[in-house]
Amino acid sequence: MENLGELIRSLRKERKLTQQALAIQYGMSRATISGIENNSLSEIGIRKVEAILNGFGYELTAVPRQSRRATLDSLKKVNFHE
Repeated sequence: MENLGELIRSLRKERKLTQQALAIQYGMSRATISGIENNSLSEIGIRKVEAILNGFGYELTAVPRQSRRATLDSLKKVNFHE
């Protein structure tokens, strides 16, 4: 989420918007926008973040994480023990 806050801040600044202006545009408080940008909110409503990103022409998507450790199935596929 840290990168998400940085992205929103960057997009907001590129468009020369204040946190207050962005908050008014999306019916949020300035503190909420600040919390999103600084990754300091304990919970962020996904719809709020999605609305902001959509407004900037971005789409919120989820992608699977790449596993750091090999699974037994992946080791079997590459014949790890041979």
